[in-house]
Amino acid sequence: MKKFITFMAFAAATVFFAACGDKNEEETTTETAQQGETVGIKIAYVELDTLMSQYQLYKDYSEVLTRKGNNIQNTLAQKQRALESHAAAVQKKYESNGFTTRDEVERAQASIDKEQRDLAELADRLQSEFAMEQARINEEARDSIQSFLKRYNKTKKYDYVMVKAGDNLLVANPKYNITNDIVKGLNKRYKIKPEVAEQVKAAKEAKD
Repeated sequence: MKKFITFMAFAAATVFFAACGDKNEEETTTETAQQGETVGIKIAYVELDTLMSQYQLYKDYSEVLTRKGNNIQNTLAQKQRALESHAAAVQKKYESNGFTTRDEVERAQASIDKEQRDLAELADRLQSEFAMEQARINEEARDSIQSFLKRYNKTKKYDYVMVKAGDNLLVANPKYNITNDIVKGLNKRYKIKPEVAEQVKAAKEAKD
């Protein structure tokens, strides 16, 4: 059986960021060249690790997904133990000549085989549901960030906002780091959904 992963990181590296300027680069270059001026591109960046650790939406859904993952893992582990116990009982009965006919042995083995198939199907279904929930959350986060950036950039007017994840940006001048602004703005407009608040509360209580 596949081991269930309790929590997979948000696919935030692909959540954002796109060009933000009103004109495309080719248009700007052509227009500026005609005027005999130097072309300048305004760029900023956001640190992904900081965003994910400080944006409350990520923090809330991390609690929710971790609890769901743990619940799934516990459910599968419980059923796996029951299956192993049943298999051990059948083996012990077989070794002690507890079966009177060959048909009884085959029925017992068929029962174990069915339990194994059912457990594998359950694991696949729960894992698929978990992945779908995670994808939905990623979509919600993506929409939230992009919506905020569009409003934020109406005054800042960056041509590009890049994401800094690990060492994907080999050189990054700190003065172009707008992470704190983005996190502050996102958290200011973030309103937790009532059902998510209940799930977060349950997750925290389960840890106590």
